[in-house]
Amino acid sequence: MAANPVVGYASDKLVDLGGTVILSETPEMIGAEDILAKRAVSKEVGDKIVRVVRKWVDLAASYGVDLVGTQPSPGNIAGGLTTIEEKSLGAVIKGGSRPIQGVVDYAEEVKGKGLWIMDTPGYDIMSVVGMVAGGATLVVFTTGRGTPTGNPIAPVIKVTANPYTAKKMRENIDFDASTVTLGQETIEQAGERLFKLIIDVARGGKPTRAELLGFREFVIHKIIPSF
Repeated sequence: MAANPVVGYASDKLVDLGGTVILSETPEMIGAEDILAKRAVSKEVGDKIVRVVRKWVDLAASYGVDLVGTQPSPGNIAGGLTTIEEKSLGAVIKGGSRPIQGVVDYAEEVKGKGLWIMDTPGYDIMSVVGMVAGGATLVVFTTGRGTPTGNPIAPVIKVTANPYTAKKMRENIDFDASTVTLGQETIEQAGERLFKLIIDVARGGKPTRAELLGFREFVIHKIIPSF
């Protein structure tokens, strides 16, 4: 409700300034693929967005897993989500609102500016590693219930808009967006703060919590898929 739109604001600003933004975790886009396809720069890109998202539904079904029927997860429900479409709409807004330039495979190098989709599993550490392998030099990671996730190569900025998580895991959280949840700041105001933090971290002027704590998780995409 707040953290993802704040990241989306920063994503748009980065794209407008000539940067590259990667949106990953394809299974988290189930139910929102048609909306994303409408933002594609071409029909070919739009068709590929729909294809890679629905591929995960079929792949899961081949292993006897119903991705649609089993989502949202119990943790998501506890956090207030009611449908997989609601979950997906929240997830995709992290990429902002700019046109989608293309879709790349897991860990494939992104060769262009603007907003791109990388086809990765929904497992956060795998997705982070894939984006970094594809050229991401900094990762912005939203979390509602809290995570200490880091990376051996790229700094990982962890963002939460959950006041409880911001307080209980303050040693792990880099950016507190609960000000938006509590009505103390607008998405735009928090987005400007986040954008400044992104620049500070990218310049090497401010280490992330994961860097300070030595968290360097690394997991690649397995042969058996992770949904």
